[in-house]
Amino acid sequence: MSGVARDQDVDIDLGQLVRAVWARRLRILTITLVGAGVAFAGAKIMSPQYRTETRILIEPRAPAFASTQQINDASAGPLMDELNIASQVQLLQSADLLKKVINDLKLYNLPEFDDAASGSAMSSILVKLHLKKNPLENPPEERVIDAFVERLQVYQVPGSRVIGINFTSKDPKLAAAIPNAMANVYLSTQSGAKLDSNSEATRWLEPEIEGLRGKVSEAEKKVAEYRTSHGLLQTNGTTTFPAQQLNDISAELTRVRGDKANAEARAQAVRNALSSGEASDTLPDIMSSQAIQRLKGTESGLQSQISDLQTSLLNNHPRLKSLRAQLSDIRTQIRQETQKILASIENESKVADLRASELERQSETVQATSARAGEDEVGLNALEREANAQRQLLETYLVRYREAASRADSNSSPADARIVSRAVEPVDPYFPKVVPIVVVAAVATLIMSAIIIMLTELFSGRALRPTDAAPEAIEAEAVVEKHVPQAAPIAAAGGRPVQPSMLAVVADEEDTIEDVKIAEEVPEDEPEDDNEFSVASVADYLTGSRAPLAIAISPTGDNGSAATVSLTRMLADAGRRVILIDMTGSGYPTELMAEDQAALGVTDLLCGEAAFGDTIHGDRFSDAHLIPQGQSDVRRAMRGVDRLSLLLDALAAAYDLVVVECGSADVAGVSRLTRSRDVEIILSLPEVEETIFVALMTEFQAAGYERVVLMSGGEGAEQTLGRAA
Repeated sequence: MSGVARDQDVDIDLGQLVRAVWARRLRILTITLVGAGVAFAGAKIMSPQYRTETRILIEPRAPAFASTQQINDASAGPLMDELNIASQVQLLQSADLLKKVINDLKLYNLPEFDDAASGSAMSSILVKLHLKKNPLENPPEERVIDAFVERLQVYQVPGSRVIGINFTSKDPKLAAAIPNAMANVYLSTQSGAKLDSNSEATRWLEPEIEGLRGKVSEAEKKVAEYRTSHGLLQTNGTTTFPAQQLNDISAELTRVRGDKANAEARAQAVRNALSSGEASDTLPDIMSSQAIQRLKGTESGLQSQISDLQTSLLNNHPRLKSLRAQLSDIRTQIRQETQKILASIENESKVADLRASELERQSETVQATSARAGEDEVGLNALEREANAQRQLLETYLVRYREAASRADSNSSPADARIVSRAVEPVDPYFPKVVPIVVVAAVATLIMSAIIIMLTELFSGRALRPTDAAPEAIEAEAVVEKHVPQAAPIAAAGGRPVQPSMLAVVADEEDTIEDVKIAEEVPEDEPEDDNEFSVASVADYLTGSRAPLAIAISPTGDNGSAATVSLTRMLADAGRRVILIDMTGSGYPTELMAEDQAALGVTDLLCGEAAFGDTIHGDRFSDAHLIPQGQSDVRRAMRGVDRLSLLLDALAAAYDLVVVECGSADVAGVSRLTRSRDVEIILSLPEVEETIFVALMTEFQAAGYERVVLMSGGEGAEQTLGRAA
């Protein structure tokens, strides 16, 4: 790709960067080995650091003799709360706990925990320059605690109630002893806190219980005195005597009324039987009478004798008369006995009635007494409630006192935590890890060396290459690669054709041209004088029309092509993104605009011998872009002329205007460039010849191209020729 004379864009040559790094591979390898050696030596010089960990599980714990209910109540407490776990983490880092561990293990005698006492030359210099506070100004205890905290790490294991205690030390035994000592001190502190709370509870409960006992005794005494004075004696523990008496009378009254109703019903049944003359043998009261049963038996015997004698004696026989008289007498006795039973039943009904009346009277008397007792029970209930409340409070205090007293021993109040993992003496140091440090240092040195070499190449300009294709050209290349198939490679191109236009070659090989009919209105502003046909006027017209494609025809040859080049540069100077495609036979626009006359162009693209991006170049004297004629054979390139419409569509998507300079082309050749007639046809005639202009105008309008503009050369063309010279 050709360069650009002024402010041109550049690309980074990645291949040059890789070659530069590969050329200095021995130097990079040497630097890498040196860096790895330095890292190895530094890792060996460093003092080893050992780290161990103890883990504590926070959970509710109760004595072995505690009941199941107590254990469940403790497990539902705040120990399950995340905030409580975080509080325990802070407690493990408290100053009191750390001081106890330091004193128990006598860490203040170890130089590791008081580096300030020995000091160093660098530290002394910084202190004298007032860049660092003198550590000796702090008390020794504070210096030991600060050194201890720097090596300590207490954290909560995510998603659990486990707390980890990490400690780092130069001594492996000390690294294991300190976390275990912290865990033991923590557990003893928690257990001691429980013992203190139990002791405080027993001390507070003792006088309270004594006072409650007196209050309960006094309240129960008041209840007993009130019952005696108001006659509210209890019969079965819950009911007073008047209420019980009223209940008994009501029950007895109900029973007596039932007996009365039963007696009246029995008497009425006997009356009905006597009045109707029906047999009374079915009535329970009559059937239960012994006398009637005997009479019924005698009656039955007499009837049997009469029946037997009637078969052998006449009706007036004395024997039969005697038996019949006895039978009548027996029946009279039965009726008399039935009357007695009826009288007895009626007497039972009268007695029940009298009993019911007496009970009703007694009930009224007892009800009045019970009403007065109910009023007295209001005060009694108030006294009983007070006594019950005092009694329940006393019982609660007694239970709590017994529990607190039973946990006064240290073994009876375990801490709500236990050690699940104790720290053991480490074998391998935690830091430094020689192999990882050496590997990381070597890789970092290798990468930094390569980066420095690449930056050197970039700043020197050896890894930069110029580019002529603007961003819109790259965008157009992407569109073309997506929609336009690449042409197959063709044999080496021949010499430059001598036809007035490359499009003329198409007419020699194909006789038919597809007709396209798209009506378009003729622009209203038709040129009326020579000034309106100038290059500047046409540039203003194209700027206002916003046409994506303009096809320039130069019937007179290269002077018309020079005017088209002037038009393209004028549009570029006006700020429009414009590209010119050289489709002339002479390649004159390429000579005017391209720095390299042998640059790849449209013929190479159509022959498949160049990529789309390699055919776009910058103009020498403007910001316009150019696709030159190219070096391939025109005749072979024109075999793929049908793909030109796709190329133009792709370029129109990336540029504001695409100008195609066709030279002295005819309508048949121009119609192959685009499928649509919605294009601007520019007749570039530096010297207007009316005959040629009228003939071309008529020819293009007959083919369906209604937007035909005349452009005379003018000053713009002369300036272009002057630059070319």
